[in-house]
Amino acid sequence: MALGGNPIFNGKNFRGATQAPPVPQAYGHTNYGQNQFGQPGYGQQAYGQPGYGQQSMSNDQLQQMYNRPAAGPAETGRMTFDDVIIKTAICLAAVVVGAAVTLTVSLSLASMLMIVGALGGFVLALVNTFKKQPSPALILAYAALEGFFLGGLTRILDGMYPGVGLQAVIGTLSVFAVTLVLFKSGKVRATPKAMRFFMIATIGYAVFALINMVMMWTGAVDSPFGLRTSMEIAGIPLGVFIGLLAIGLAAFSLIMDFTSIEAGVRAGAPERFSWTAAFGLTVTLVWLYVEIIRLLAILRGDD
Repeated sequence: MALGGNPIFNGKNFRGATQAPPVPQAYGHTNYGQNQFGQPGYGQQAYGQPGYGQQSMSNDQLQQMYNRPAAGPAETGRMTFDDVIIKTAICLAAVVVGAAVTLTVSLSLASMLMIVGALGGFVLALVNTFKKQPSPALILAYAALEGFFLGGLTRILDGMYPGVGLQAVIGTLSVFAVTLVLFKSGKVRATPKAMRFFMIATIGYAVFALINMVMMWTGAVDSPFGLRTSMEIAGIPLGVFIGLLAIGLAAFSLIMDFTSIEAGVRAGAPERFSWTAAFGLTVTLVWLYVEIIRLLAILRGDD
C-alpha cells in the first residue's frame, strides 16, 4: 500500500482492481476507434442506425445514464475502510475463540496449545507477510493460533498475578484508541525520519529479545523474564524500560498500519487486500498485548 509503511503491506500486488464502466457516448459524438468523416466502423450500420442485436437509446435514457452517480468502491470491487473494519473484527474474533479454548481446558493442555500457537503463529505470520496475494484461510488460521498463545500466556501470568489479563486487555484497547485518535487528528504520522528511528529501535529490540531468549534457554539466567528482571537500573527492573520502549514501538506500528490502510483505500486497492490490512492490524495488536501483559507482570513481581 504505502511505500515505507508497515512491512506487512509492502510489495503487495494491487493490480486487478475493477474499474468503473465507461460513460456512454451520446449520438453525434465521435468515439475513439471510429472512422473519420462520420463513417461507421466495421460491423456498424450506416446513418446512425443500430447494429444487429442493438437497440437505439432515447435522449431521456441517455440523460438518465449521465445523471447516475459515479460507481463507488463497493461497486468497483475496491477496498474500503468498512471492509478493513469487518475483516479485522473477524480476525480478532478468531483470536478470542482460540484464547477461550486455552482458558477452559486443563493447564497442561493449555501450555501445550500455547507452544503450538506460538510456533505455528510465527510460521504463518511469515507466510502471510511474504505472500503476494492474501489468503483469508491462512490469515484466520494465524489469528486462531495466536489466540492459543495469548490464552495460554494469559492463564499462566494471571495465575501468578491475578488481574493482569484484564488489565492487559484494557491497556491494549486504550493504546489502540489513543493511537487512532492521534492519527485521525494528524498529530502523529509515519514520517520518513520516524520510520528510520522505528527500524533501528525495532532491530535493537529484536537483538535484545533473541539474546535474552538464548540466555533463558541455556540457564544463564534463572529469572522468569531473563535479563528483564535480573538486571536493574536505579532499582528499577530493566524489563520496565524495555517494556515501555516495546509498547511505544507497537503503538507506532499501529500508526504505520493506519497509514498503509489509508493509502490503499485512496489508491483503489482491490477489496481482497482488506484481509492484508486486517492481518497487519492483528499482528500489531497481538504484539502490543504481549508487551503490556509482560510489563504488568514485571511491575507486579517487583512489588
